[in-house]
Amino acid sequence: MIDAAVKALAQMFAPPLRRVLLKSVGLALLLIVIIGIGLQRVLAAMAENGANWAEQTAGVAPHGAWAALAWVLSIMAGLGIVTGALFLMPAVTAFVGSFFVDEVAEVVERTHYPAEPAGRALPLGRALIEGVKFGLLALVVYLCALPFVLFAGLGFLILFFANAYLLSREYFELAAMRFRPPDEAKAMRKANAVYIFLTGLVIALFVSIPILNFATPVFAMAFMVHIHKRMSGSAI
Repeated sequence: MIDAAVKALAQMFAPPLRRVLLKSVGLALLLIVIIGIGLQRVLAAMAENGANWAEQTAGVAPHGAWAALAWVLSIMAGLGIVTGALFLMPAVTAFVGSFFVDEVAEVVERTHYPAEPAGRALPLGRALIEGVKFGLLALVVYLCALPFVLFAGLGFLILFFANAYLLSREYFELAAMRFRPPDEAKAMRKANAVYIFLTGLVIALFVSIPILNFATPVFAMAFMVHIHKRMSGSAI
């Protein structure tokens, strides 16, 4: 497992994967910015409308006070969006990664396993479906864990282990489906659930590092290609 992680880290910045890394990071950044701007405008409008409604209903404070309240609420909404973006980063990067997983896998397989048959690229539709499914599942898990963040960091532990499970599940199945039918890939993952979860702890640690976590799709897919090869009997 450690050897696989080291090889994935070493290769992700090498020339063959550098272009994929830049595309993945760029798309993830763009998506985060679009989501952030959209949510900020919606929440700011809600804060302003709420302050206007309260001013008209209460009528006990000058307009300037209510305007200041709306401004403060808008700032709080912006800070909340920044925090929310950190929680949503694994889901966003996994969705973005669905566009590039086969490029990453092909480079890893060609470099480290040249004597073995290459995997088959997933149809784009299938990859996108898997990415959307993962994103929605991750969103539900994060929303459930969010209330616990206030309790002595319990929420952060929940999110860490949730990331380990979700990310290992997503990327292992994507790596396995290059060589196996989807049902067989999922069955292989379930049969080795504990080991794959442990590999997910490595990915969860990676995605917990700010800035570097934008490269999660490249690292996670390269890592899981090695893990799948090892489980299939190929030497790393």
